Formats: sequence, structure tokens, C-alpha cells
Amino acid sequence: MGQYIAESAKIGNSSVLRENVVMEENVQVGNNVYIGHNVVIHEGTKIGNNVHIEDGSVLGRVPRSGASSRRKASQDLPPLEIRSDCVIGTNVILYRGTRIGSKVLIGDLASVREQNIIGNRSVIGRLVMVEPNTKIGNHVIIQTGTHITGDAVIENDVFMGDEISTTNDNNMGRGRRERKGPHIKKRARIGSNATLLPGIVIGEEAVVAAGSVVTKDVPPYKVVMGVPARVVKDIRREEILH
Repeated sequence: MGQYIAESAKIGNSSVLRENVVMEENVQVGNNVYIGHNVVIHEGTKIGNNVHIEDGSVLGRVPRSGASSRRKASQDLPPLEIRSDCVIGTNVILYRGTRIGSKVLIGDLASVREQNIIGNRSVIGRLVMVEPNTKIGNHVIIQTGTHITGDAVIENDVFMGDEISTTNDNNMGRGRRERKGPHIKKRARIGSNATLLPGIVIGEEAVVAAGSVVTKDVPPYKVVMGVPARVVKDIRREEILH
């Protein structure tokens, strides 16, 4: 039992490291950081002040591709960056090349792949998977078990319920066309178990009802539901955020 802390790692004042922490070369840890048991922090990772990291998490993992993978993972990525006042749950995996804003909560068993940006004060729930090259704005809530595909855009103040599925490939692995995930505009709300097909746009303040399958763009300020989803009503004025 013990720790491995590389000589070049820098640890700020009043930080706490529990048993079996591994910290590789050039890791930077801010002040008042808590790092739980069995956490692995890979080379160059930057952690801001007042960050709380629970047991068993892996930070700054380098992505690897399988022999049959069509989309090869880049090996030339900047270090993972976690800004101040974040909470990282148990057994979370955060990849190299991703930037996490301040005051973000990432729940237990979540995984955030490479080349992602997560804005300030957002919540990534338990068991959420965020695939590569996705942008998530500020004050976004993504609840348990939701899958965020690669190449997606989620703007500020979006709410996404449990077990939502998003996709970025209309050809389902055949051909080499450009992949494009959904673009969810600010303050939209997506109900649990909805499915969003590749490249669709969910308009500002729109609502997708639980269980819907969205096959085409959703206009702003509309409610859609069904399989396939269709417009059923307008958003009431008192429901619109300002």
C-alpha cells in the first residue's frame, strides 16, 4: 500500500492524497484538493483549486483505437484540464484532450472521452457517456445513463433526462461520410428515453417528450412527442426562461 508521485508533479497547499494515488510526470494539482483512494492521474493533467476527486477515478487517460476502428484516436492531445471547485465521482474516467469548466459535477461511473469541452456549473450524471469532439455549454444537466454521441453540440441551460440516446452516423458504420451529432440549442429540454438521430437541430426552448424518436429538426418554442416525433403544441409564455 502506498503512493507513486512523480518528482515533477506539483501539489498545492492543503491538498489531501489518500492511499495508492498514482500521479505521473508534470501533473499540476491546485490548493485544497482532495484525491481519494486508488486514483490514477496521467501525465500533464491540470487540476484547479478546491477540486474533490472520489476513489478509483482515472484522469487524463490516453485514448487507444482497436484494430478495426475506423475513427482512429489521436495521440497528440493536450493534457486534461479540470478547473476549480469541481466534484469528480467514484470510478470516473476522463480522457486526455478534454477541458472541464469550474463548478462541474461528474457523477459516479461516468466517462468523458477526448477532445470534449464541458462548461461551467454543468452536471454530468451517473453512468453518462460523452463521446469525442463534443461541446457542452454552461449550466447543462445530463441525467443518469444518457449517451452523448461524438460531434454533438449542447448549448447553455439545456436539460437532458435519463437514458437518452443520441447518434451521429446515419449509415450505421457503412461508408465514410461525415459524422454529425445533434445540435441542441439553449434552454431546450429532452425527456427521458428519447432518441435523437444524427445531425438534427433541437430549437431554443423546445421540449422533446419522454420516449420520443426525433428524426427531423425541432422548431424553437415547440413541444414534440411520439414515434416519430411531431409538433403537438407551443411552449407557453410562462414556461420560457429569460
